[in-house]
Amino acid sequence: MAAASSSPSPSPPPAPSPGAASPAEEPRGGGGRPPVPPYVKAAAGSLGGVVEACCLQPIDVVKTRLQLDRAGAYRGIAHCGATVARAEGVRALWKGLTPFATHLTLKYALRLGSNAVLQSAFKDPGTGKVSAQGRLASGFGAGVIEALLIVTPFEVVKIRLQQQKGLSPDLLRYKGPIHCARTIVREEGLFGLWSGALPTVMRNGTNQAAMFTAKNTFDIVLWKKHEGDGKVLEPWQSMISGFLAGTAGPICTGPFDVVKTRLMAQGRTGDIKYTGMVHAIQTIYAEEGLRALWKGLLPRLMRIPPGQAIMWAVADQVMGLYERTYLQPAHL
Repeated sequence: MAAASSSPSPSPPPAPSPGAASPAEEPRGGGGRPPVPPYVKAAAGSLGGVVEACCLQPIDVVKTRLQLDRAGAYRGIAHCGATVARAEGVRALWKGLTPFATHLTLKYALRLGSNAVLQSAFKDPGTGKVSAQGRLASGFGAGVIEALLIVTPFEVVKIRLQQQKGLSPDLLRYKGPIHCARTIVREEGLFGLWSGALPTVMRNGTNQAAMFTAKNTFDIVLWKKHEGDGKVLEPWQSMISGFLAGTAGPICTGPFDVVKTRLMAQGRTGDIKYTGMVHAIQTIYAEEGLRALWKGLLPRLMRIPPGQAIMWAVADQVMGLYERTYLQPAHL
């Protein structure tokens, strides 16, 4: 304190700023070092989504078939996959890949970009930090936005394509994703593409609130990596954090996912079994038991955590490349 009031006071202030790890840490991503822009995070998530879709589409097909199986035709994940491959060919395990890959690419771009924008709105103006509540709210908001703008219409098309059984294209009701979307709009109206929107919003909002918070926590606890500190994780480190962050959501949101799938599959015309989210939960519980609300949980756990691992391994490297190329000189 005395040194601060003495005449050489101009020299102490420059000394703390390069070495002041704690002041620099307070505004992580928002102080002396500018944060990675939302558009870069959006591009990083988009690239991660392409890789994830190509690797994990068969698991998603199996999950959808299990969730739609009311008669007990499939005895489990392996039996379902083998049955589909044997009866319809191996390529059937990649049914719906085009809408799935497109929807993942757009979804991750919107998710990471909107989360970055929302986090900047929740940052403390004094420290530049985002509180735990702000991080949860940002994640939930990003999940709601992606559910309404991207996820619901793409998943409606994907699920309608995946539920079709058979080999001959002539016998299939939907010939492809564009034909499927056009048929739904013609027969059910534009809002037919938003069947099951409410459980999708609840599922995605809860998922992203948990995922972004958990990913940040695991990065700090496991690797001492804080957002915006300039440290770039190795791909295997990002995969571990992403995998762990992706496990909680499917367990918490299982009923929303089952209800979403049933509502999207039935459409808005013809035989309407479920009139809405609450009615669907009550009906499934009454007719099939409590465990039916978590149908498809194992394939979800086989797909979502590995998917998050793949996506974050790619996204963290893209964001790290941007930090090293454009932000590192500013930091120095």
